[in-house]
Amino acid sequence: MAIYHLSVKAVSRSKGQSAVASAAYRSGDDLTDEREGKTHDYTRRRGVEASFIVAPSGCEWAHDRAALWNAAEATE
Repeated sequence: MAIYHLSVKAVSRSKGQSAVASAAYRSGDDLTDEREGKTHDYTRRRGVEASFIVAPSGCEWAHDRAALWNAAEATE
């Protein structure tokens, strides 16, 4: 039997945190933060079994992780 677990954590820009950096860490990916001009490379991180984005139809751009999280940073 599969057991589902969800953990939600807030990312606070006032504390120096970045949504792009957090997304890169959680997905074990390499993302560039357009606001800061920094690249966050967590491709060597172990323990990430799967990472995917669920988006409604018509939002194909949101399947690009870098575009999605840079858009989220820009709106905040």
